[in-house]
Amino acid sequence: MRRALFFLTFFSLSLALALGETPRTRAILETSLGKIEVELFTDKAPLSAGHFIRMVREGYLNKGSFYRTVTMENQPRNKVKILVVQGGLMEDRLVDKAPRVAHETTEQTGLSHLRGALSFARSEPGSASTEFFFTLRDEPELDFGGKRNPDGQGFAVFGRVVSGMDVVEKIHRLKDKGQRILEPLPFTLSMKGEG
Repeated sequence: MRRALFFLTFFSLSLALALGETPRTRAILETSLGKIEVELFTDKAPLSAGHFIRMVREGYLNKGSFYRTVTMENQPRNKVKILVVQGGLMEDRLVDKAPRVAHETTEQTGLSHLRGALSFARSEPGSASTEFFFTLRDEPELDFGGKRNPDGQGFAVFGRVVSGMDVVEKIHRLKDKGQRILEPLPFTLSMKGEG
């Protein structure tokens, strides 16, 4: 039985590689509203995806929650409107203890902020650490050269939702005040197959 399972797994991986597909690592975010499964682009965005995996495996995100929702109604001063939900540690005292990752632009990776993209939040390039967001629709203004961030460097896409987009939408609809979710939604994060 084990031998058959091994050969089946080996065959599936070989077939994926023969078809030009790269098997990707997946992570699971579990919330009281449901589960979100994400595929991480370890091949196209190795620095960012690798950093996220490290944050998960080393427990940096153990006290994480979704705490920000950006809707059409709550960004009146922004000329460029976006629809995202943001999660992470939220508190600066916790975020400041985590390592940073070099900024991997979408120009370098060839990725885009399509609906369901997983990307790092940041202020300056190279300041991303534990805070991340999901897009609710295609958001080209978050890509390299986009106008949402004044420096034009965009944000670093490193994954995408493969299941649970309905959960992301539920989070996006949570009550907020000035983009802050009134009752932040805790999550647990694990690498798929690692418990």
